[in-house]
Amino acid sequence: MPINIIVCAKQVIDPETPVSAFKVDREAKRVVPAAGVPPVVNGFDENAMEAALRLKEKAGGGKITVLSVGKSFVNDVIKKPLAMGGDDLILVQEDAFEGLDAFATVKALAAAIKKIGQYDLVLCGRQASDYDQAHVAHGIAEMLGLPLISMAANVEVKDGAIHVERKLSDGFEVLAAPMPAVVTVSNELAPVRLPNLRGIMGAARKQPTVWKAADIGLDASALRSGLELLDLFIPVSEKVCEFIEGEDDEDKGRKLALRLREAKLI
Repeated sequence: MPINIIVCAKQVIDPETPVSAFKVDREAKRVVPAAGVPPVVNGFDENAMEAALRLKEKAGGGKITVLSVGKSFVNDVIKKPLAMGGDDLILVQEDAFEGLDAFATVKALAAAIKKIGQYDLVLCGRQASDYDQAHVAHGIAEMLGLPLISMAANVEVKDGAIHVERKLSDGFEVLAAPMPAVVTVSNELAPVRLPNLRGIMGAARKQPTVWKAADIGLDASALRSGLELLDLFIPVSEKVCEFIEGEDDEDKGRKLALRLREAKLI
C-alpha cells in the first residue's frame, strides 16, 4: 500500500566549519556564517529522509514531500533530499522567518503540514545540529494532535501502524503508534544513501513550491518569539598541562595520585 510521508528538513551552518572560522555577533545574538563555507542540510534530517525512502520502497510506492522553513535557502543545498529520492520540495520562505525560535518554527511547520493535507507520517531528524534543542518535532506532534515516537533507529509499517525500534543503553525497545504519527529519526539509522547522478540531475530540474506566511494562514504576530535570548557567545576554553616530576616511575605515580586527590579528581 503506497505511503505518503512528509520529511521536515532544516538548512544549517555546516557543523564541520573550522573553529577558527566560527564567529558570533554577540550584539545581534546570532552566529555569523563563515565566508566560503556553504550551509548544509541538517545531518539528522538526512537520516529521516533515508527512513522515508526505505518505507516508500517497502510499500511499493507513495510520495515523499520535503518541507523546510526559513528566510533564504541555497538551492543546491536544500535540494539534496530531492536528489536522494524525494518527490516534492516545499519551502515556507520569507524575511519574517529569520531567527525563528523553536515555538514559531513549530507553528509554521504545523500550519504547512495542515495545508499539505494528505499524509500518513511526518519524519524529522532527532535534533538540529545548530542549536541541538530537539524541540520542534515534539511541538509539531502536540500542535497537530498526533502521537510521537522519538529517537528511532529503525522504522517499519505493519498493519496500518508505525513500528519503531529505539536503542537503549542496555538493549532496545519496540514501540508502535497508529498513523498518522510523528517520528524523530536518530543517526543510528544508517547508512544514509548518497545522491546519484540521476537523482542530482532530476533534482536540478524540479522547482520547489514556495509559500509565504499568508499562504499557510499565519501573520507576523503569530511568529513572535516566545523565547528571550539573553546572550550568545563562544565560551572561553583554557587548558593547563602540568608535568609531574619524580625520581622514578613509582615516585611519579605517587605524586600524581596525591595531585589528583588534591584536585578532588579521585
